[in-house]
Amino acid sequence: MMADHGDPCDVQEATYCMHGGTCYKISSMNVLSCVCTDVYRGSRCQEHRLPLISTDPGQAGLIAAVTIVALLILVVLSVVIYYTYKMLKAKKQSQQNHQQQYWRVQPRARV
Repeated sequence: MMADHGDPCDVQEATYCMHGGTCYKISSMNVLSCVCTDVYRGSRCQEHRLPLISTDPGQAGLIAAVTIVALLILVVLSVVIYYTYKMLKAKKQSQQNHQQQYWRVQPRARV
């Protein structure tokens, strides 16, 4: 532990470390130092460390890659569905316009 590099803090200095961190005094530099618990980090154990699902960086990279690929597939699928719908709508409208023109009866001219 830090015993090789420093002495435990006295009662007044013990409050220097937050969230249950252990305080040590480095006498050669006249500086206080903290050894934090697993949940906190920082020079005074002031920052909360978020829990990790995986400690293996390769697995974290794999999760990120799978997430990115899934999002890309969703985007491509959305674009395909949008353009398919747009083409079907245009085709239907074209057929309706064609039917209206075909069945339209021209009025007779009066003589």
